[in-house]
Amino acid sequence: MLRQPLESGVIELARARVSARFPARFLLVLAANPCPCARANGAAAKACDCPSLVRRRYLSRLSGPLLDRVDLQVELAAPSRAELRADAKYANTSAVAAQRVKAAREATARRLAGTPWRTNAEIPGSALRRVWALPAKVTRSADLAFESGQLTARGLDRVLRVAWTLADLADLPAPGPTQIGMALDLRLPGRWQ
Repeated sequence: MLRQPLESGVIELARARVSARFPARFLLVLAANPCPCARANGAAAKACDCPSLVRRRYLSRLSGPLLDRVDLQVELAAPSRAELRADAKYANTSAVAAQRVKAAREATARRLAGTPWRTNAEIPGSALRRVWALPAKVTRSADLAFESGQLTARGLDRVLRVAWTLADLADLPAPGPTQIGMALDLRLPGRWQ
């Protein structure tokens, strides 16, 4: 039921004599454990006794077509106490993060001025490839992931949108290979394993 609103940003209801359209742009955040017992990640993986068939069945409850519409897919391992302590000195405050987001949105607004879109997420794939086409040397890693079947066409478009957002956050005029690589890492969990 979520696939169409995620894709179009609209909910359409059709009944016998009436049809209605409702705006439905929303941010969907999903979280899932790696297995039913939730112990199969990081250092605690040794405590998990779920058979692999049970794990596969558990994770297959999230359909491929739904996951294809999720921009960021990140696997998180349970952090150690030392990692939690070390991370504190690198964390940004909410005010710093808000300022970066504001600056990125302003960059996006300048680039999209005169178009019907306000955010990178709204840009259709065809416009990404025609109006804001990136050189092949920049998109090489994403193109290889698409050609190898790791990405669908929809997934490739989502990687490009995330790469543009990363470029806006870094105050760059366009994404480079680094932003494409980061977007791929956020899209294809475990690709370096």
